[in-house]
Amino acid sequence: MSIWTQLGEFLSGIAVDAFSSVIEAVRTVFEGDPETRRQVGFSVAMIALSAKMAKADGVVTEDEIKAFQQIFDIPNDEFNHVSKLYNLAKQDVAGYHAYAKRIRRLFPEDPFILEDVMNGLFHIAKADGLVHENEMLFMDDIAEIFDIKGREYERIRLRHMEPEGGNPYIFLDADRSWEDDKLKSHYRNLIKENHPDRFIASGLPAEFVSIANDRLAQINEAWASIKLERGL
Repeated sequence: MSIWTQLGEFLSGIAVDAFSSVIEAVRTVFEGDPETRRQVGFSVAMIALSAKMAKADGVVTEDEIKAFQQIFDIPNDEFNHVSKLYNLAKQDVAGYHAYAKRIRRLFPEDPFILEDVMNGLFHIAKADGLVHENEMLFMDDIAEIFDIKGREYERIRLRHMEPEGGNPYIFLDADRSWEDDKLKSHYRNLIKENHPDRFIASGLPAEFVSIANDRLAQINEAWASIKLERGL
């Protein structure tokens, strides 16, 4: 069953009057099914925060809409479910801080899921060629609420803001002083930890696996830069 079918069945079984009630319903409806809760919860999180971020700079561009659709590979017959939630989130009086806190409570032991939410939001924010100042403030706030800090947040930011010119050691959470063998071992562990199959197993819906694929590709690019520098 696709995530969109699951989402449609979920929406048909609850009373939807505000997006905040949708997020709370995810916690209760799927209490006994943690895998489905993660998948539906991730989808709802992306839709909610994408809608709120689209308003951060006051303008929703065509590029941002296309970026949203790239992340959400939505079949035509399921698009109405996503559209309904997206429009509801834009209209809800609740601010994005409230959404983000509820989403954080959905995934108390799944930091990788929260990181992928951040990656999806950055993908949309940069779609028009410029991350607006208000969008950056939005991302900073979300990172703080998600407890994504320091080098961890810097790696996410570099992945999107400076994919080619950023420090590859920071991107790989490595240190330039490390010996070659230690760097190679660290890189191999990162490949295992960030393999798309691992993220699907942890609850990332298969429909969103492009996020994990992008991360793996960028890890390889950073490693290629380090190899070139060191002549490995």
